[in-house]
Formats: sequence, structure tokens, C-alpha cells
Amino acid sequence: MRAVVLAACAAMGLSGCAAERVWAPDEEVAKATYRHDGPPRLTLYTMLNNNSGAGAHTALMVNGSQRVIFDPAGSFNKSRVLPERNDVLYGITPQVEDVYTRYHARETFRVKVQKLDVSPDVARRTEQAVMSYGAVPQAMCANSTSNILAQVFPGRVNQTWSPRKLADEFAQLPGVTERVLREYDSDDNSKVLDDWNPERERVARAAN
Repeated sequence: MRAVVLAACAAMGLSGCAAERVWAPDEEVAKATYRHDGPPRLTLYTMLNNNSGAGAHTALMVNGSQRVIFDPAGSFNKSRVLPERNDVLYGITPQVEDVYTRYHARETFRVKVQKLDVSPDVARRTEQAVMSYGAVPQAMCANSTSNILAQVFPGRVNQTWSPRKLADEFAQLPGVTERVLREYDSDDNSKVLDDWNPERERVARAAN
């Protein structure tokens, strides 16, 4: 299974899969902090191959004291547009969330988006877990995310190498809603990032 996940991760172009330690300064993280007014929520993203159905990447958005994305071994923030600390991305505004999902959806991959409203305590514990997890090595996106969710939902979510298996188990939790995002852009997903105006995003954050 590990070999399959590694191959899928490579095929999707997740060049950031190596465990690279990144630690944004306190000032940048504080300035980027975004507090969403929605309920405490966990959002699991699973990127699936349109041809084989195999899972290629897993990420977890947490809406707790602030909204962050745990993007283990991901390539979305390779240009360091967002403050990042060891695979945790800060400043996840609605625009950033939209760009993140569209970045991963293209003609060869679709994105399964599963949302679960949780108690403030569950959101707090999950937020603390992703922030303290550390940099994630190559091909361990599902393994690291499921490790965290297995601690939050013991006996209901198990640690696994498979993004698809994790999504299937997460779907069994009471209250989970699900949608699938499909887009038909070419495999060169850099255009999504090129069209995104991060400077406008920075100005908007500074104005808040």
C-alpha cells in the first residue's frame, strides 16, 4: 500500500512531499490569522484519480480558534504565499479555501470535500494536534492525517496509508456531509495559482 500511495503522490505532482521544516515568524502568523464565523468544523479533502479512483492526497481544514489547513507533504504553498509552519497553512479565508480546492481539481483528479461540524473542544484538540504534528515526509499525507483523526475519534477512524480508506471511514461519522468538486483544466494546475492575486489577499488581511 505504501508503494501505491507513493506512486500516486508522485503522479499528482506533489513535489513538496519531502519533510521540509518550515516555520513562519510569529508576526506573519498573527497578521494572517483568520477567524471564520461559521461553526467549529473539520473539512477533509481527498484528491482522487479520475481514471483509477485511487487516492492521491489528503488534507484537513480545521475551523477552531482560527481557520487553518493541514496540508501534509502538499505543494499548494510552494511559493510561500501563505504563512506556514510545518505543513500547517494560516490565513484560510474563503478565497484561499476556494483556490485550494480548485488547485487540486483538474481533468485527471477530482476533490472529495467532507465536512463535519464538531464541538468547540473537538475543534480545539484537532487544531492543537495539527499544529504540533511537525513536518510530514513524502507520501505520508493520509498516514499523518489519519493519525490525528484516530486520536480525535478513537475506534471510529484508524490510521492508514490510504487517502480513500480514510475518506470512507470519515464518511461514517454521524453528521458528515459530502460533495465532489470536478474541473476540467489541464494537468498543469499552475494556472490556478497564476490567476490568484495573493497581493490582494494580503491587502485584505491587513485591512481587517
